[in-house]
Amino acid sequence: MKRTHLKPILVRLLLAASCAAAANSQAAAPVAKIQAMLAKPEQLCGRFEQSKQLAGMKKPLLSSGRFCVVAGKGVLWRTLKPFPNTLRLKRDEIVHMQGERVAMRLDASQEPTVRMINGVLFSLLAGDLGQLETLFDVDGSVSENGWKVALKAKSAALARAIGAISLDGAAYVRSIQMNEESGDRTSIVFSDIKTGPAALLPEEAALL
Repeated sequence: MKRTHLKPILVRLLLAASCAAAANSQAAAPVAKIQAMLAKPEQLCGRFEQSKQLAGMKKPLLSSGRFCVVAGKGVLWRTLKPFPNTLRLKRDEIVHMQGERVAMRLDASQEPTVRMINGVLFSLLAGDLGQLETLFDVDGSVSENGWKVALKAKSAALARAIGAISLDGAAYVRSIQMNEESGDRTSIVFSDIKTGPAALLPEEAALL
């Protein structure tokens, strides 16, 4: 697949799935302290509310659904409203499903950028700041109630594809904000986080 096809695919990812400009602080981000605050469950599921504000449009695009992150298997992003669709992310592929039909499949062996995008999305949802540090300049702060982080892509290509990202959370990521170079802005808020085998619904386990 040509690289030129990746932009709309990524936009779809960010719309379906699926993320502030970096702070100017000269202090290093307290990544180790934030990592220590983050829980690292084998299975984590919850709800998301997403608002996508497209440049030039007055009203944001709203969507909501469920997501699951399962160690060693992948990420499932199920948009339930306004239209049901499912995105499955694994280390080596991205699959977009509409019902039981595979609408799109991207293989990392054919397009290395898929692996990079997958890595970013995995790390974002899992709050793996150590991994994100390989691709972003990280700046942030820690308080009694949680932490905040701003990410600025180290490469121009990643900056064009994803833009600037900010996250906040405590034991889990609470929200992700993404500001793209196009002017589009995406806000995702997570809630109802559950961990352990019971967090994953049977139909979700079957999809992973």
